[in-house]
Amino acid sequence: MHVSHLSLLDFRSYAQVDVEFEPGINALVGPNGQGKTNLVEAVGYVATLGSHRVSTDAALIRAGAPRAVVRSRIVRGDRASVVEIEITAGKANRARINRSPAQRPRDVLGIARTVLFAPEDLVLVKGDPDARRRFLDELTVLLVPRMAGVLSDYDRVLRQRSALLKSAGAARRSSAGPDLRTLDVWDAKLAQVGAQIVALRESLVAELLPHVALAYEQVSAGQGEAHVAYRSSLAGVLADGADPAEGPDAPASAATGSRADALEAQMLEALALVRAKELERGVCLVGPHRDDVVLTLGGLPAKGYASHGESWSFALALRLASWRLLTEGPSAGSSAEAMWFAESGDDAEPVLILDDVFAELDSRRRSRLADLVAGAGQVLITAAVAEDVPEQLVGVRIDVGGGSATRAR
Repeated sequence: MHVSHLSLLDFRSYAQVDVEFEPGINALVGPNGQGKTNLVEAVGYVATLGSHRVSTDAALIRAGAPRAVVRSRIVRGDRASVVEIEITAGKANRARINRSPAQRPRDVLGIARTVLFAPEDLVLVKGDPDARRRFLDELTVLLVPRMAGVLSDYDRVLRQRSALLKSAGAARRSSAGPDLRTLDVWDAKLAQVGAQIVALRESLVAELLPHVALAYEQVSAGQGEAHVAYRSSLAGVLADGADPAEGPDAPASAATGSRADALEAQMLEALALVRAKELERGVCLVGPHRDDVVLTLGGLPAKGYASHGESWSFALALRLASWRLLTEGPSAGSSAEAMWFAESGDDAEPVLILDDVFAELDSRRRSRLADLVAGAGQVLITAAVAEDVPEQLVGVRIDVGGGSATRAR
């Protein structure tokens, strides 16, 4: 698949702009601050309904404008789809597919697929667990679009249950005492939805592992072995009553459906074990919102031990692994294979976006990355100067500046 056209109205710095892309390499070149990243951010937004730079949509609307519109034409084989998303501050977004209104904005998920690597991705290695959880969840939605609804349901249940824990904790300290019957209901909901998320995350990490190891070896020329593992808050509670945040790595998953059933029962058991602590603290101590992805390099934690260059290479390896997994699909015979293909519908190669990446890499890593992506179906690159784009990546050049984006002659 590839993106053939992008049109923006009042998005970020652009009052209005139209850009034509081609399959293969597309380099957006222009001085810093001219809007290159805004263009690739918009392409990524069509695929994920989120930005890699900000957590809320309000910043995507041009200052002084009431709304922003992102329109993109996505080509898959001999079929083309036009996706339009209207972003309005303080209101629900609206989406159209081939000019017909979508029932919900998330109905567009799965039409376009992108993998974006940017300087902000260093947080995957150096940052807190929430960045790594978000990385997994965004990739999960690209593979299984219905999971967007499951993740939304989990956030809603978690907020409700957390509010109830706080009020019940306050009542517990009073003479009246809390009524915990409603908490039992929310425990069941949290376990049911949370188990689906953890089962898919475990399966996803298992599928990513060989791709991450290979990508890191290729980018770094074999300087260390990269490893990823899923760490569940659930495992530690059930193992020995340890603090949920310090549980051991989750076991390898069986078939995803049966694994989710087992996780649901285990999560209910763990919630019962930590209820007293939860009421005391007023927070939910078990669930996918407390889990982490453990990144190690040469047997040592990447966070705190990896150099700046190694951290860059690891973050890049995570994105390259995502791109390969989306392109190739899960391994034959794996627990994820049938479900992912049945629910996603195909294994179309995603658009690979490299936002201001080559300027941050040394010449050796730059050349190796260029060799790895040169044959991709479509690559969008941003660079301040044309010299930052390696010679291996010859293709279309689009000059960006002054609020416009024009094809170089």
